[in-house]
Amino acid sequence: MAEPVERNLGLDLVRVTETAAMGAARWLGRGNKEAADQAAVDGMRLHLSTLDIDGLVVIGEGEKDSAPMLYNGERVGSGQGLVVDVAVDPVDGTTLTASGMPGAIAVIALAEGRGTMYAPGSLVYMDKIAVGPEAAGAIELEAPVDHNLRQVAKAKRKEVNDLRVLILDRERNQHYIDGVRQAGARISLIRDGDVAGAIATNQEETAADVLLGIGGSPEAVIAAAALKCMGGEMQCKLWPRNDEERQSAVDEGLDLNQVMGTAELVSSDNVFFAATGVTGGEYLQAVEFRRDDHVVTHSVIMRSKTGSIRYMEATHNIARLSEISAQTLD
Repeated sequence: MAEPVERNLGLDLVRVTETAAMGAARWLGRGNKEAADQAAVDGMRLHLSTLDIDGLVVIGEGEKDSAPMLYNGERVGSGQGLVVDVAVDPVDGTTLTASGMPGAIAVIALAEGRGTMYAPGSLVYMDKIAVGPEAAGAIELEAPVDHNLRQVAKAKRKEVNDLRVLILDRERNQHYIDGVRQAGARISLIRDGDVAGAIATNQEETAADVLLGIGGSPEAVIAAAALKCMGGEMQCKLWPRNDEERQSAVDEGLDLNQVMGTAELVSSDNVFFAATGVTGGEYLQAVEFRRDDHVVTHSVIMRSKTGSIRYMEATHNIARLSEISAQTLD
């Protein structure tokens, strides 16, 4: 029989993302992404401190001097229980939240063991490709775009022109956009939130087949944790923006030529993942503020060891939660 801390950890984690999402959602469309992020960080940190884990933040809000909460290298949890690496993104899509646009989620992932999550150092970007279980094993990051699309189409028993590819709408991804268009596939350009984009490729109801392009390194590790639970595949390669970042990578001992798969990004076989929708979108619905201090959240909880994926709708009484939070802080 599994230890109680393992059995209940998923539900504990979703409380972390629910609190972060509710905090961030208060700032929906108010044009202040820093305030939205800070509200999410505050809520996430409060609940993390109550978990019976010995956690080390590998993917956080930055380095200690620039991120007073949930910084890389911070210890979280009670210090007792499961030893885990921790990856957090209190709001994947702060700009989306500030603009009142769909696609933002609050995310956390844990991997049992120390050193089980890849730390990208100072490099903030990676070249990525992600697919769902049907196309796992069919992709090659360094292969031409049309080759990968043909492989995915074959694996999913589709025509290339029926595929839908998600790409971050950035100038650095223009060659991918051009390549997909030349191959004849469809494109959905996303402003932010490529963690949700990677997860969407693993959900049949979203009709997203591939995530492609250059996006954040921390988001790649977090997305890999989710895909490990869902049976999908991600391949990534560090992408320095300039000669200075290239030299920093060399100084840090990072291999710029290495193509990393899901197992290199997250090596543990016991991975927990939780996410809660902030602004709504294809994957998870938005936080809903209802009358009488009631708030509704929509979340997903996953675990790689069991292959379980649970979707949860929860109704929260904000007044009671505030009382509990005050008691916790005391």
